[in-house]
Amino acid sequence: MLESNPLFSIIGSCADALGGHAFLVGGYVRDHIMKIPCKDIDIVYLGKGIELAEKVKEKLGEDASLSVFKNFGTAHLIWKDYTVEFVGARKESYRMNSRKPIVEDGTLEDDQLRRDFTINAMAVGLNGKYKFQFLDPFDGLSDMENKIIRTPLNPEQTFSDDPLRMIRAVRFASRLGYALHPDISGAIPKLLGRLEILSMERIHEELNKIILQKKPSQGFILLDQTGILRVIFPELVALKGTEVINGFSHKDNFYHTLEVLDNVASMDGGNLWLRWAALLHDIAKPLTRKFEEGKGFTFHGHEELGARMVPKIFQRLKLPLNEKMKYVQKLVRLHLRPIALVNEEVTDSAVRRVMFEAGKDLEDLMLLCEADITTKNPKKIQRYLSNLKLVREKMKMIEEKDKIRNWQPPLKGEEIMQLLNLKPSKAVGIIKDALTDAILDGHIPNEKEPSIAFVLEYYRNHRHELEKAALGK
Repeated sequence: MLESNPLFSIIGSCADALGGHAFLVGGYVRDHIMKIPCKDIDIVYLGKGIELAEKVKEKLGEDASLSVFKNFGTAHLIWKDYTVEFVGARKESYRMNSRKPIVEDGTLEDDQLRRDFTINAMAVGLNGKYKFQFLDPFDGLSDMENKIIRTPLNPEQTFSDDPLRMIRAVRFASRLGYALHPDISGAIPKLLGRLEILSMERIHEELNKIILQKKPSQGFILLDQTGILRVIFPELVALKGTEVINGFSHKDNFYHTLEVLDNVASMDGGNLWLRWAALLHDIAKPLTRKFEEGKGFTFHGHEELGARMVPKIFQRLKLPLNEKMKYVQKLVRLHLRPIALVNEEVTDSAVRRVMFEAGKDLEDLMLLCEADITTKNPKKIQRYLSNLKLVREKMKMIEEKDKIRNWQPPLKGEEIMQLLNLKPSKAVGIIKDALTDAILDGHIPNEKEPSIAFVLEYYRNHRHELEKAALGK
């Protein structure tokens, strides 16, 4: 119960001392009604929100930390595992070419009216005559009972003011299992052009939240149905559809991709970037699709082309161009490799190479391969899973013998330069790559003395080419 939470009692008593009224609003109220744990709290104060936040911080003492943002008239307080945002009641108006609002002081009703959806516009008073009074001017409680996402204002105005609310409507609907109100479904297609004023950072934040849901496919299907996906992520829409030629067809790679994403979500423990790898693993199939007479459709090289597409997609969506992107790129590039290791004829060298290239991400790669099994044929599922089990056994055997995972060559570049009296140059990289290949191919053991002997012999046999490389020729 809200009454039993000491934090709300403290906020209420501080509001009393300042002579204003404080209200708990938004997501915390919604989640409390749904009995969903929530630690993010929004407080609207009829007065100066920062002043109330400072008073609460004073009351809580050293256990609380406070950050004040005077330009925005807000304050963030952290106490125990709660994060509390304080803001004065306000009303907003928007210009057509910007989603940044013109903000003015307002009433509680003004503040509730500016909120995105009725289920986020409910409030509970924390002090004075409103103490623990439930305030629901737009009947959000009925919308929760009927599982409907609806806007307090006309949705065309709500979405025109801030187009991100169209994506948020999809996110809330898919997360909660609600339906979009017909007015919302009708308004979104008319306002897709307004998405152009949004920053990609805000868009990818919403996409990430959809990707991290228990069943992210529901959000992407709804993004597609509303037309939003075509605007913000056309590469995914290009996966849609199938084709039949001379009795041959291929699966719909859009729905296959979403099924793989759901499979990963069911077993990855919330790894956002592994889910991005699932979303992008077949992204290049539309560009590599060919029909071969008598064989059917092929998608040769889609994994390599897909890996090359990852940085471009991350750059356009303003996702991080760092190790996270490289991780996704690696998994997209390697996602077909493990299942190709099933045949008895496959050499230890081939297994070593996959393990070496995957490195510390090998288990995530294997999980993605398992998630990529979307056939509805139980016998095929069992066969594929058995094959992957064989691959895991091969990898375990080779790891015990050769210690390939997280492996580094026994000789570093500096040691090679010292051994051969070389300066830093392209030649050192060539020798290092040759040493890596020799170990992965099983020509020499993964030990220092054989590596030294190999480097010396390799230099003798390729001295002319290496000296040219050292000179940059």
